[in-house]
Amino acid sequence: MTTLTPDAVAALFTRADGQFLFARWGRPIVPVVFGVTDATVAVLKGAVEALCVLSGHRMAETDPELGANLMVFFLRDWEELPETPNLDRLIPELGPLVARLKTADANQYRIFRFDETGAIRACFAFIRMDAHLSDVPAETLALSQMVQAILLWSDTAFAGASPLVVIDGTAVLRPEIADLIRAGYDPVLPAMDRDPAHALRLAARLGRMQ
Repeated sequence: MTTLTPDAVAALFTRADGQFLFARWGRPIVPVVFGVTDATVAVLKGAVEALCVLSGHRMAETDPELGANLMVFFLRDWEELPETPNLDRLIPELGPLVARLKTADANQYRIFRFDETGAIRACFAFIRMDAHLSDVPAETLALSQMVQAILLWSDTAFAGASPLVVIDGTAVLRPEIADLIRAGYDPVLPAMDRDPAHALRLAARLGRMQ
């Protein structure tokens, strides 16, 4: 199995502006999915459950503050976002965001919110089903999206390589990424850290978090 070096771990949490920032969820995850069939909702929630089992984190039926704290929106066009009731109350910058996404011809985007400790308290994931994503099997798309929501990865983390690998026709999480997610949820480690030395602590745990 491939083991990530400390530098490779650091790169996964170092943003394009050079800032290191690691964060994991600080509360149970409560997912809700919009814009897909009930069967796809079940696939998405199954992916969340699988990652919670992997990481040792928890799911819940409701979040006392938000009701649901992992909101996943599937749409055909970014113009659908401003038409979503009350979304502008959750995301005040919605108008300018939609303009940027259209200009970039993006097909996905995630917004994270954090609690007073810096841990993740909410994630809003937007997936525009363009020609490329429409060809991706639902199980693969669900797992990929939930992997990118389980930790605050760098904005460039998976630009060059997917967190998934196809084995016998089925997409599964790359072992080294699964290992890193486990390490990230080690309760001994802080839920948020801006110090690049945190990558050394994560790397030291790889291969031991089984």
